[in-house]
Amino acid sequence: MSDKFRPALAELVGTFAFFFIGAGAIVTDSYTHGAVGLIGIALAHGLILSIMVSAFGTISGGHFNPAVTVGAWVAGKVDRSTVVLYIVAQLVGGSLAGFLLRGIFPEAAWQAVHLGTPGLSAGVSPAVGLILEATLTFFLMLAVLGTAMDSMAPKIGGFGIGLTVMVDILVGGPVTGAAMNPARVFGTAIAAGYWDNHWIYWVGPIAGAALASWLYTRFLSKTI
Repeated sequence: MSDKFRPALAELVGTFAFFFIGAGAIVTDSYTHGAVGLIGIALAHGLILSIMVSAFGTISGGHFNPAVTVGAWVAGKVDRSTVVLYIVAQLVGGSLAGFLLRGIFPEAAWQAVHLGTPGLSAGVSPAVGLILEATLTFFLMLAVLGTAMDSMAPKIGGFGIGLTVMVDILVGGPVTGAAMNPARVFGTAIAAGYWDNHWIYWVGPIAGAALASWLYTRFLSKTI
């Protein structure tokens, strides 16, 4: 396989695993009538992301997220052709996870939570959802930059990134679903046919990641 497509395959496989376990925990919580809980869902997302970033970080950088890929481009870590290739791979991997979850779980379980597709809770306005998703992704991108992309990053694998996703979900999960990731929403939305407020989960995370990269590379770090 060519050097160009090897990283894209890593992004597809890593994204598939991340979403299958993360969204799967939400569907399992529905299937078991709440046995997993918010903490379990947060742990599932955070731990599997930590493992996938550690496993594939040396191959593709372990983005598994269009917002992170755009943030990496803002930081000068990838070129535009890589951005396009990675995002396509992430969307495909996410969609495969969504359709596999749909095929595994009873319809009543996945329909109740739209296959784990993030959405705004009752009473949460689109503006609030947009700001929260941007803020949570801002924190995530700072973790990616500081623990993985910076040449002075500590050697902790993907666990700084996974832990950030975990704590972000503990705060934002009940409000917006704490996606922080356009592909995370797209992959289950296309399988569940659920597109409510979908634009928020593209605009918010990409804006938050781009802002974090701009701030980090221009004002915080001299070694990235």
